[in-house]
Amino acid sequence: MKTVNALALQPSVSETMGLSYAELELTNYDDLALAKAGRVKEDEVRHLKATFLADTGAAMLGINEEISAQLGLSKVEERLAEMADGSIHSFPVVGPLEVRFGNRKTYVTAMVLPGNSEPLLGAIPREDMDLIVEPKTQRVIINPAMPFISKKPMK
Repeated sequence: MKTVNALALQPSVSETMGLSYAELELTNYDDLALAKAGRVKEDEVRHLKATFLADTGAAMLGINEEISAQLGLSKVEERLAEMADGSIHSFPVVGPLEVRFGNRKTYVTAMVLPGNSEPLLGAIPREDMDLIVEPKTQRVIINPAMPFISKKPMK
């Protein structure tokens, strides 16, 4: 097996005050499906890049209202979420989205946080892409044990 430096495959990541951030590319999956079917042009597919806080306490992807509007995402449902302060709030869930980080991608729905809230990368999309938050460096990286393809337990 060929040895590869997994760090060379890492996309843009920044560190601030012990918090870990990662730049993700988000795409409206409904637009992708329409483009694949030839019903819209590829340049009409709505997508953007945004910086997300890798929140180890969050389960889902969290985007703000501005990101949701720019991508033209459809509301799927409302869900309750427990916030860091213990309060419980109801938020719209939108999607589907294609999320990319380096050579990894996943397909998820996202909880829409109010206003211009900081976007959050939760455990579900992070684990599906086999990304790791390194505690020592506070960086989000592709799992170096599996640099080319993500591996998931199916037990």
